[in-house]
Amino acid sequence: MKSQEEQWLLAEKYGGVKTAEFYADCKALALGTPLGYLIGQVPFLDCTIWLDAQPLVPRVETEYWVEQAITAIKERQTVQPVLSAGEGQSAAVQLTDPHPTTSILDLCAGSGCIGVAVAKALPTVQVDFVELSVQLIPTINKNCLENHIEQSRCRIYHSNLFAGIPTDARYDFILSNPPYIDPAVDRATESVKSHEPHLALYGGIDGLEIIEQIIATAKDHLTPTGQLWIEHEPEQVNHINKLAADGGFNCTSHADQYGVLRYSILVVQ
Repeated sequence: MKSQEEQWLLAEKYGGVKTAEFYADCKALALGTPLGYLIGQVPFLDCTIWLDAQPLVPRVETEYWVEQAITAIKERQTVQPVLSAGEGQSAAVQLTDPHPTTSILDLCAGSGCIGVAVAKALPTVQVDFVELSVQLIPTINKNCLENHIEQSRCRIYHSNLFAGIPTDARYDFILSNPPYIDPAVDRATESVKSHEPHLALYGGIDGLEIIEQIIATAKDHLTPTGQLWIEHEPEQVNHINKLAADGGFNCTSHADQYGVLRYSILVVQ
């Protein structure tokens, strides 16, 4: 075998049998077609994400911070003990749950991998998806169904950012992997440039045009203690922190598993 990817292709799609179709796929793979497109699906946390309409292929860097977000959402949902006892007395514990239903928005959803992973990990959350490309809406729906997310727990909006969702919609967490590549820097490989959707990759001037719009309007759709988690390039951290401060957020930026500043958490002040 020429590559690990060919081995995965043979095992995952062809059950180890080298057919004529397998060799045709190997040729497509050599020409840069993403492995996930050829197999038709990729793993993402505990989910299988289908790529029928060829959305942006989910990355392991995104997987990393979404796992951190799931932990933060769990903490939001945790029943907190309230101690009511004086010094030297036994503590009486009163259990309260201020967030019985946590609402999540997967903004710029693409395949829906972020929202699907959250919904599967946390069976009581309500997850909405927003995606601009209408051809990806069936893929998001399929990924919800194939990962056994109840229809009552998810809504999918074909929308340009917040424009198409109800004006009174409020979310505890908005999670977004928006287009953020700076065309002037453009670290994307030739395979990515040739095969993955440019609409999901490039964020305009400095890669920040979509991010600026999200931060400018997110507060209108967050609960009073809501959080915006957003993926970005490391060079964009300073600008994002300024946008956050101007927009009334506290902002912290965090490294991914490779030590690269990859995502920021904006919390309503």
